[in-house]
Amino acid sequence: MKRIFIFIFIALTCLNASHLEELNWKKGETFLTFLEHNSLPLRIYYDLDGSDKELATEIITGTKYQILKSDDGKIEQVLIPIGDELQLHIKIENGKYILTTTPIIYEEHKEILSIKITNSPYQDIINATKNYLLANQFVQSFKKSVNFKRLRKGDRLVIYYTKKTRLGKQFGTPKIEASMIEIRGKKHYVFLYNKGRYYDEKGREVEGFFLSLPVKYTRISDRFTYKRWHPILHRYRAHLGIDYAAPRGTPVKAARAGKIIFKGRKGGYGNAIMIRHEEGYRTLYAHLSKFKRGIRRGKYVKKGQVVGYVGSTGLSTGPHLHFGLYRGSRAINPESAVKLTKSVLSGKIRKKFLRYTKKYKQKIEVSLKKEIEPKIEKKFDYVVSLKTKNKYIE
Repeated sequence: MKRIFIFIFIALTCLNASHLEELNWKKGETFLTFLEHNSLPLRIYYDLDGSDKELATEIITGTKYQILKSDDGKIEQVLIPIGDELQLHIKIENGKYILTTTPIIYEEHKEILSIKITNSPYQDIINATKNYLLANQFVQSFKKSVNFKRLRKGDRLVIYYTKKTRLGKQFGTPKIEASMIEIRGKKHYVFLYNKGRYYDEKGREVEGFFLSLPVKYTRISDRFTYKRWHPILHRYRAHLGIDYAAPRGTPVKAARAGKIIFKGRKGGYGNAIMIRHEEGYRTLYAHLSKFKRGIRRGKYVKKGQVVGYVGSTGLSTGPHLHFGLYRGSRAINPESAVKLTKSVLSGKIRKKFLRYTKKYKQKIEVSLKKEIEPKIEKKFDYVVSLKTKNKYIE
């Protein structure tokens, strides 16, 4: 069996470690308080550069993390996932604790689902695959573009998607590349294209979960990236949001209606606000100079309502808004959701898009003519391999 070490927990120096704890990140916990509670040196945090301190602020409540201890209770290693791509890795090196960012290892697979409608698209996908995330993604990709109430038994749906796996089990959210749903004999398509946006077969953007621009900016000073190898520093960096450079004091507006679930200081993000929206989405507004008067935790705000003002609080080299978007524990590129104008592909881009979709439509037609055994997903559990006395225990 091929060994895939999911969390790179197996440093060769760890010869006597024998005890693993898997815990959930507590509500209100910060990386600094985590170090204090576990009697780890605070310099682990203070020795980090600005971007890594900011990354340590991204740990989401409920995230599963692992602590590896020796027989005498001494912490040998800690692994804390940051989204789907990176993890914070605390380990002992040359007699002292250090922190690095390491990639989370997974495999990608292309999958096809072709089934008949008997109940609803959402429930039928779950019944066929046990994949709640795929069912949710499918419904979201067609949101407001078709009327599911007109479906009847015997209509078909086809999904071409990419999923991540660890040791054969799904990890993270699947990505739908193309899908089709038949409603009373008429086929409706959506295709993932152009920075993670969904379009119909004519190149018109499908209405889904969209955000308005949260600030009037002068330029984008840093874009979103899950995992980036720094060629000079020789380590991984990540930036889980968009930085909009703007003059200090520029109003910051709620990108969508929702409830304020956090207002205050948030580690390297300085003054920050987090808003919870429908369908499990959250938005983050960070480095604010101050908050709008009357804004408080628990308050509902409208789309476009001012919640604060651009500043440079926290770990910031100049005035800008760090804007983040999340669903569950996963950070999402806000550029895939910020709607500036109604997007309709045209010209050479549209021609390229039509060539791209033609291939998928042909594949979908083939899938409709044959039975494809659905892939039933197992519930993902964290699996780690430990090295003790030069032997692996799985």
